[in-house]
Amino acid sequence: MEEEKQNLELENQRKLDAERRKIQEQMAKTEAEKFRLKEAEYRKKLEDAQKVNDELTRKLEQGSQQLQGEVLELELEEVLRSSFPHDKIEPVRKGARGADVLQKVFTPSAQLCGTIIWEAKRAENWSDKWIQKLKDDQLEANAELAVLVSTQLPKDVDDPFTMIGDIWVTSHQLIRPVAETLRLILIEANKLKLANIGKSEKMELLYNYLSSPQFAQKVRSVVETFISMKIDLDREKNAMLRLWKKRESQINRVVNSMSGMIGELQGIAQDSLHQLESIEQLSLPSAEDAD
Repeated sequence: MEEEKQNLELENQRKLDAERRKIQEQMAKTEAEKFRLKEAEYRKKLEDAQKVNDELTRKLEQGSQQLQGEVLELELEEVLRSSFPHDKIEPVRKGARGADVLQKVFTPSAQLCGTIIWEAKRAENWSDKWIQKLKDDQLEANAELAVLVSTQLPKDVDDPFTMIGDIWVTSHQLIRPVAETLRLILIEANKLKLANIGKSEKMELLYNYLSSPQFAQKVRSVVETFISMKIDLDREKNAMLRLWKKRESQINRVVNSMSGMIGELQGIAQDSLHQLESIEQLSLPSAEDAD
């Protein structure tokens, strides 16, 4: 009986240990499941936060690009308004379909000569889709000429302005000279139109001329001459400044030499040359004294 009692106690102990291990394993599984769910919850929150951050970053970048584009549009509008007070500059409101600016060209006598449509693009890369869009906008606005101002030109274009598919493409530095050239063309074309009212064949000749390579070459020549004259003027200014500086240096050397010579003569003659007592007699007159 004693032995059976011990065996029973051992059996109960084994069952108790097995049950304890089972409970511990169950608790471990429960804790692991809780940890897994908690980890999944934190991971979901982190992913959601990352998505929100990416969306905010995208909106900020998009807003920055839009702001840069608006700055170029405002610059374009300001240059046209200040350069051509007789013309009517109509910016297209935000969200409306069409290009950025319409320039209605008027003579000093308030006679309408035509319309130039302007589109401003400030982007990191050139897009060929801009040309077709501006063509559609030009057709809808019934404009005679269309100009695309872009900070990025096509890779195969080396000149600061060119014509692509009947659309003038230029950099933002040449807005004014290109506008002046195209305005002059519209004004002269309007004079020719008025002089040949009722002569459809003349209008056809005019259209053919405006769309011809010769016309594009003449416009290019006018703008290039304008740029060359501006460069020559700047060079002449710099050359004159260098020449004036050189002459001023030469005059200063003469004055310093004469001053040294007078000092030496005074030291040698001592009291014999009273007329050289003041070296200020040799000082150069100022600009006010000369006036």
